[in-house]
Amino acid sequence: MSTSSKPAPGEARSPGVSVQELLDQERVAVPDVLRQTRYDYMGSEPIPAERYTSQHFHELEMDKMWTKVWQMVCREEEIPNVGDHIVYEIGDWSFIVMRSAADRIKAYYNACLHRGRQLRTQPGNVSKLRCPFHGFTWNLDGTLKEVPCRWDFPHIRDEEFSLPEARVDTWGGFVFINMDDDAPSLSEYLQDLPDQFERWDFENRYKRAHVGKVVDMNWKVGVEAFIESFHVLATHPQIMPSTGDTNTQYDVSAETPHYNRMITAMGTPSPHLSDNVDPDAIVRSMTRVEDDLKVPEGMSAREFVGHVRRQMLEQNTGRDFSEATVSELIDAIQYHVFPNFFPWGGYGDNLIYRFRPWGSPNKALMEVMYLAPCPKDAPRPKPAKMRLLGPDEDWVEAFDELGPVAAVFQQDMANMPIVQRGLKSMKTPRLTIANYQESRIRHLHRTLEKYVYGVKLEDASA
Repeated sequence: MSTSSKPAPGEARSPGVSVQELLDQERVAVPDVLRQTRYDYMGSEPIPAERYTSQHFHELEMDKMWTKVWQMVCREEEIPNVGDHIVYEIGDWSFIVMRSAADRIKAYYNACLHRGRQLRTQPGNVSKLRCPFHGFTWNLDGTLKEVPCRWDFPHIRDEEFSLPEARVDTWGGFVFINMDDDAPSLSEYLQDLPDQFERWDFENRYKRAHVGKVVDMNWKVGVEAFIESFHVLATHPQIMPSTGDTNTQYDVSAETPHYNRMITAMGTPSPHLSDNVDPDAIVRSMTRVEDDLKVPEGMSAREFVGHVRRQMLEQNTGRDFSEATVSELIDAIQYHVFPNFFPWGGYGDNLIYRFRPWGSPNKALMEVMYLAPCPKDAPRPKPAKMRLLGPDEDWVEAFDELGPVAAVFQQDMANMPIVQRGLKSMKTPRLTIANYQESRIRHLHRTLEKYVYGVKLEDASA
């Protein structure tokens, strides 16, 4: 930090205890992945509000960005057998993501080459891809199998009539697609992100829960609501006794344009509160068990919550987590993979978020998933199917799937549709973004600009 009395732009930090200072208190070795800090000042220019409301900008995103980025479409365990498939949709695009062979996953553009009818509208298992309209049929490897009334199509050449494909790659048990044949590989796109997750073994996890809801908001409004902890004070005041909100560490760098990270420490009070928060109350709020747990002498509330989580995790999985840090057991170690994928690091049940535009700049599909560790020496549990909440269903109605965090999402829902409305009524349609606590928002827009404009924010206009 600058030696002057006033910090340079982007250098100011909360005066509370930092994530790195909490890591200094760990009783086991702290992995390098948690010791990494990456922060580049991203500027303080306003963000045009029309990026969230304009049909023109929405179309630019669909044409210049969504067609060129790697998108997480499903987990490998969702399509374990040959013929298993899901239907993935983004804007007007639709794809059949299928296990075409035991060791091969393909993504076909979901349209019959005859008259354009979608070949599949639901997930499932098939032995071939047959169009319900006229019966044109393709093999699972995408090659042409059958043309009804073949005598009337002498102009079809079989070798030129295979189903068009998007690129497919995998990482950590996730399946990704990319529509751009000239885009960098997934490995190049993610850079060193897979190395950071290697310790947490995402391949040996399964999708325990999956809940979605169409929300009246731009997809970026949804992304940005979960990309900072600044909003805890006003939106989630009930978790402040056990959440170091303004102490969050934000890791953003121009050198990693397709991902960033934040670590929000848990089991430690918000700097907005006094230092006299009852440690036992912190434990009760985080463990949510009936027992009246007391923090043992010589342990902090944070350390004791980690101890309880470790015991529960070992009991549920039959695995040894003695080398796991408290941070990996209880903290919010949240990554954002551009443009819309949020995998959480650490151990236990890991949250996953995904946001997709849904037909217009004013609607988005918000999805929340839980990945749980697979039990040791037991068959992999079947992945959960998505429960799509209806327009009149609240997130709290998904308590069985999401647990107490459903109430937190419901609080966020009190903001996002109203943010979308407010963006349309700003007299000065520009968003003012914090230097540090909202740096991931600016990082998102910097990368977005590279796809949509190819220029910096101050030179761009929607």
